Amino acid sequence: MKHFAVLIALTFPLYAVPAHASAELAAKSKCMTCHQIDKKSLGPSFKAISAKYKGDKAAEAILANSMLKGAKGKWGKIPMPPQKIAPVDAQKLSKWILTL
Repeated sequence: MKHFAVLIALTFPLYAVPAHASAELAAKSKCMTCHQIDKKSLGPSFKAISAKYKGDKAAEAILANSMLKGAKGKWGKIPMPPQKIAPVDAQKLSKWILTL
């Protein structure tokens, strides 16, 4: 039982990943080239995206799909081209954006 408690204590930090880890993933994935967390750049801010989709149960899938397949006409005339990221990273980024 003592070993089990130690194992849980050692693995817990893996589940308590801070929010900045996704900001790091966004930067690594080159999202920050067109987006910023709290201000408009070439694309909308991540906080504006989060606000637009607040309460939408399909938001996570919509955002991940936009990242993977691109999007047009959601935020004006400038389209978002498909991004070269893994689907699992698109899902992580979508979840993170929706927490802002």
